[in-house]
Amino acid sequence: MTDKAAPLLRTRSDLGIRTLSSVVMMLVAITAIWIGGYAFMALVMVVGLGVFYEFAKLVLGFAQSIATRLLWLIGGLLYVSLACFTLLLFSAPFFGMTPAMMLIAGVIGTDIGAYFAGRTLGGPKIAPQISPSKTWSGLIGGMIGAGLMMVAIQAGIYAFRGGNVGGGDVYLTYGWFRLLLTGAALAVVAQMGDFFESWMKRRAGVKDSGRLIPGHGGLFDRTDGLIAVAFFAGVIMLFQSVAEG
Repeated sequence: MTDKAAPLLRTRSDLGIRTLSSVVMMLVAITAIWIGGYAFMALVMVVGLGVFYEFAKLVLGFAQSIATRLLWLIGGLLYVSLACFTLLLFSAPFFGMTPAMMLIAGVIGTDIGAYFAGRTLGGPKIAPQISPSKTWSGLIGGMIGAGLMMVAIQAGIYAFRGGNVGGGDVYLTYGWFRLLLTGAALAVVAQMGDFFESWMKRRAGVKDSGRLIPGHGGLFDRTDGLIAVAFFAGVIMLFQSVAEG
């Protein structure tokens, strides 16, 4: 086997592992969302604990003093906890799982759109010092992908219910254009979460936050965008509660 053929074979092998891991993760998430209730709650809590564990490991890799580590760990606990609480709240009977589904679908749409747009169009990097692979074309593709994914989810739920909202899914009253804009904004926040984790990894001097998921790294690597989006949604809800209260 030639030296040129070896990297190609490794890339194909990695692609196969990544694809299989993605399918397994998707099936687990879809099953938990479909069942709802305690199944979804258990998934969120387990993933949240895993993400915070990896967050803490990164912090210990770059924060030197005890005070700095403590501040980072408290901030990370609030960051991950609020994100998980938001996902659980959005899956409550009042919402009928729709907001949780929208957030997750929007982040998936962001990843898909950003991947294909970035690979196809390329172009200038957003912040090469932090994440060399992220391009402006990828961000735009992610914004489009998130908006289209959220519209597709709403269309699917409408079709499943015969055109009726019902079931307490108050967020299904969003119009198509508003969903496109919401998806675009969601994609920006998701990319910010991605950059934040990449910045932490660079400071800690590691490539991945963990090795739990073959071909993908750790839980934080796969959920950095979703954690950021859910956290941001939680902050908005808190501000709204204070303003209305």
